[in-house]
Amino acid sequence: MIWHTRGGNGPTTVLLLHGLGATGAVWTGVCQQLESRPLRWISPDLGGHGLSPWQDSYSVGQLAAEVAPLVRQAEPLFVVGHSLGVYVGLALASRWFGVRVAGLLGIGPKIQWSAADLQGTRELAARPSRWYPQSAEAWTRYRRVSGLEIPVTSDAAPLARGITQGTEGWRLSHDPRTFLVAGAPFSTLAATSDTRLALARGAGDPMVSLAELQQYDPGAREIASAGHNVHVEKPTAVVELLDELLAAGKLD
Repeated sequence: MIWHTRGGNGPTTVLLLHGLGATGAVWTGVCQQLESRPLRWISPDLGGHGLSPWQDSYSVGQLAAEVAPLVRQAEPLFVVGHSLGVYVGLALASRWFGVRVAGLLGIGPKIQWSAADLQGTRELAARPSRWYPQSAEAWTRYRRVSGLEIPVTSDAAPLARGITQGTEGWRLSHDPRTFLVAGAPFSTLAATSDTRLALARGAGDPMVSLAELQQYDPGAREIASAGHNVHVEKPTAVVELLDELLAAGKLD
């Protein structure tokens, strides 16, 4: 079972799925706001990230299969995913894993992958984990890899579980081989998902354009004064979009 936190109380469950290289702690601000709503929330560290075990190999389907047991009995279930988490959420919404997803809010998924992008991820996946003699060095590297640098957040809470200590010093807690999940076909996952899909991006997100999102959700939103990590920078805006999705789900 992958490592996760949970909280809240109510008939509806919200599953929060983080992006590549991060941990479930990035949802701290969102979780704080969900506590005031009649909802249950679950925030896992995806396989190979944070406190969840490393695996021999990684794929979007394998990550979804690990998450599915956490929510197999949850209904109605809504998913909020960021970046890689959107891909995992779409896989869960296919019903291949015995889960029914009533709605999926996807934040900043990268949709187009160039040959250079894929080559870069393969190179990152092939690098062994680097050990740092001081934790400060490891934290600096983690901020860079996860996109949580100081301009995005100065709060330590969203960084939790990002690094780990060993006999050789400090290293990032995520397995570099998780970068091999990059490049999965978004169009295929979207076509095979069985859920209401809502997409959004930060206005300054370099990973995906609004036009790309609108191919899959004509009503896709753009959140002002935010970049790729909208859920960390503007948790209130994300919760407002979730509220809209929840309200739409009640009408189905």
